[in-house]
Amino acid sequence: MHPLVALVTVLTVLLLMTTMGLVGRARGKHGVKAPATQGPEGFERAFRVQMNTQESALMFLPALWAAAAFGQPWLSAAFGAAWLLARVWYVKAYLDPAGNRGPAFALSSLAILALVVQALWGLAWTLLLA
Repeated sequence: MHPLVALVTVLTVLLLMTTMGLVGRARGKHGVKAPATQGPEGFERAFRVQMNTQESALMFLPALWAAAAFGQPWLSAAFGAAWLLARVWYVKAYLDPAGNRGPAFALSSLAILALVVQALWGLAWTLLLA
């Protein structure tokens, strides 16, 4: 694995751990005992941030790895960095009651799409030349 792709992967794990910590902190602050997933708005925002980030990471990581394996790893890492920055922006926007998370969501989705296109392009060339 390319070192930059590995770095993006590890940073993604740290982002997931951070969102997990946000939920734990919100549970304590708002008195929401596990396994409850509903509570005051502050808790529900933290919970949705975690779930949405996990859902996005589920698509992002395989796309990142496939794009890096069959495309240009440095380009995959750049798209991965864009996804990470967009997700951090998304977390901050979602936790703010007045925040607009739409642009951050769009950017992270575009980064995943770019990785999928890169992976498919590289796979197509690999299969055609095999």
